[in-house]
Formats: sequence, C-alpha cells, structure tokens
Amino acid sequence: MGFPVSLRVDDPHIGEETGDAVFAWLREVDERFSPFKAGSEVSRYGRGELPADALSADLVEVLDLCERYRVATGGAFDVRLPGRGFDPCAIVKGWSVQRAAELLAAAGARRFCLNAGGDVVTGGGPWRVGVRHPEIADKLCTVLELTDGAVATSARYERGDHIIDGRTGAPATGLLSVTVVAATLTEADAVATAAFAMGPEGVEWAAGLQGCEVYVVDAERRVLRTAGFPGVGEGAAAA
Repeated sequence: MGFPVSLRVDDPHIGEETGDAVFAWLREVDERFSPFKAGSEVSRYGRGELPADALSADLVEVLDLCERYRVATGGAFDVRLPGRGFDPCAIVKGWSVQRAAELLAAAGARRFCLNAGGDVVTGGGPWRVGVRHPEIADKLCTVLELTDGAVATSARYERGDHIIDGRTGAPATGLLSVTVVAATLTEADAVATAAFAMGPEGVEWAAGLQGCEVYVVDAERRVLRTAGFPGVGEGAAAA
C-alpha cells in the first residue's frame, strides 16, 4: 500500500495466525483498491468498466465515504480530480486499517497497536503516540495518549504538496500538519486529510466535529488545538 505497517499485540493467547490475517487483508486491499494497478476494482471502476450493480459492498462503502466528505467540505476533499482520475486512497487507507483493527478485536485481542505509515489504531492502552514535527524530521511536536482509539496526521513532509484543494485544483498549502484523534481510523484519517485540503478554515470545521480532537500547526507555525486533545507532552511547534 506504499507505506510501512507494524503490529504489536500484547495478548499471549493471540497467535501468529491473527497477525497473518491482518496483513493478508491489507495485501488484499492493495490488490483491489490501488488506483496504480490497472486490474484493480478501483481502476476498472474509474475507467467506467463496472456498472453500479457489479461493485463490491466494500467499494460501495468507500464511495459513500468519499461522497460524504466531499459534501461536508464543499468540494475541498475530492477523490475525482482533473488529471488524476479516480483515486480514493485518502479514504481507503484509514478505512482498511480500521478494518484490520476490527479483525484483531474479533479474534480476542485486547491490547494492541497497529501503525500504518504513522497513522495508529490502538486497543487496551494506554499507548503513547508521538506526532512528528512538520519541519524537523527527528523531533516531535506533540505526544498523546490513547487507550482505545485512533490518530492520523496529514502533512506535507513525506510526499510534498500531494493534497489538493478540490475547489481550486491547487495544492493545499495553508497548513503544515493536521492531527486528528477519533474513535476510528476511518474517521481520523479522512478528517485530517479533508481539513488539510480545506486549509485554515478546515481547522474550525474539524474541531467542530463531534468525537474529534484536533492538533494543527498552521503555515505561520502556530499551534491550534482543541481542549480535549489528549496531549501529554509537547516540543517546540516551530523551528
């Protein structure tokens, strides 16, 4: 899926087969939902080769989520951008990793930490999660504590200006990083990306969502955070 995935399970009764099932699911998602693989369901759908009644239930769910966030952001979050084709990766990552966490829970895992490219789902904490400084690779801008929940960060430091404001077609540059804590990674990842795409107005939008706590570093290197953000330690937010 283009990012490293690590899994820690602290329940001694959970065998390796459970971890194998998690990684098998993520490999399946990569095959079915990658817009970079010509034969994937997503690519075939994007080319108009699949009628609505031939779509898998999983793809229908992903499409519904994509439309939900497109509407909620006034088009800033859009998986159908001119010149890029249909690319639902911004939804698929969080959704698929949350599904993987649910596989763990269904197998009886009570204490686990699943980290997918820096976006994290936890169970049975407390777990401490560091959020990378948006401009200094070897520093953290905050540390938070999670018990059962998820955290996702959208930023420019790994892939440059890859998040596009669908309203303008231009890269979103008004924020340096957006971190969102929510009950599921499906929501945390989608909200973080959507807020980043919206720019400064996305901070208030994300902060107003029920069940979401937000930590933002804006383009002026100011830190903006909701009162309930579960931070337990912070470094400097700016160089």
